[in-house]
Amino acid sequence: MNSRIKTYPPETVICHENEVEYVFYMILEGDFEVTKVINNSETRLLKSLTAGDFFGEMALIHNAPRAATVRTKTNVIVLELDKEGFNRVLKRSPSIAMAMVSEISNRLRQNDKMAIEDLRMRASELADAYQRLAEQDLARREFLTTVAHELRTPLMVAGGYLQALQKGMVPAEEMDAKVDTIARNIDQITALVNDILFLQEIELVLPDFEAVNIVKVTADVVKKYEGKAEARHVTVKIKEDHGIPEVKGDARSLERALTALVDNAIKYSPPNGVVEIRLSAQGERVLISVEDHGVGIAPEIRPRIFDRFFHVDKNGDELYGGLGIGLSITRQVIQQHKGSLEVESEPGKGSTFTMSLMKW
Repeated sequence: MNSRIKTYPPETVICHENEVEYVFYMILEGDFEVTKVINNSETRLLKSLTAGDFFGEMALIHNAPRAATVRTKTNVIVLELDKEGFNRVLKRSPSIAMAMVSEISNRLRQNDKMAIEDLRMRASELADAYQRLAEQDLARREFLTTVAHELRTPLMVAGGYLQALQKGMVPAEEMDAKVDTIARNIDQITALVNDILFLQEIELVLPDFEAVNIVKVTADVVKKYEGKAEARHVTVKIKEDHGIPEVKGDARSLERALTALVDNAIKYSPPNGVVEIRLSAQGERVLISVEDHGVGIAPEIRPRIFDRFFHVDKNGDELYGGLGIGLSITRQVIQQHKGSLEVESEPGKGSTFTMSLMKW
């Protein structure tokens, strides 16, 4: 027998997309839906079928895998023909053959429309990808220019003073001050290089987590920035709840993440401003907030502040140095720690960055 009548319950897949199946179906009762996977992700409904419709002929005619998935929506009754029976019907029934040709023609037109739509979608996606690549390339070039500038300045200062020392051009009473200047510029160069290397390192190496005393980490960061804060006449305060628990993480990475937030807060604070670091426990999380009352962040650039290479280099007459990778480092670290990083900001009133970390 080359034909049979069968019944199927709802939600039964009769034809499987991309599978090789040699059966033709004529619907006697019930409803079906035909779907196709687009772009390897989206399942699109192509059409609905009901009594009197047929499906499965394309795979038989072209000896090809199924082009779509056919699923029952109700209880159905179908007449099934295998390839031999299908060919016999076409030869003996001109009316069915003509109906088949008409249906195939309609489906080819529909497939053409869908293919054109997919091509348009892919063209749009390619255009968006090209635009993103162009923006990233511009950002990289600007970053390299910034790196060159940020390194050149301290190198020239340190190199100039070293030459003066070598030639004996520095009076004895100025020796200590000049050596301090050289050391400060070398420290700046070292910090810049370390930031670049660290950003690459955290993408390649996931550290082993342990219990971290985040209170101590915070105190260490504030101590490290006492000089910079004093130079800008900025006061840094720590406020902590009683009994802050240890967090799960890598102490070195978390110190670098908090360093970037404190550095930015001091940098963008006005003279005589205050930076406040608050530590609190909330459920299974520890929150570390860094608040300043400085220039704030404009809404139009807020989505970009965590992008690598992006930084605000000027506000009014105030110029700011840096490579623009501090917040990128912070976000990368927090993501590695399965935490969150949120920001609240208002132009002219300041910003608050909050890190959320898991308790140990």
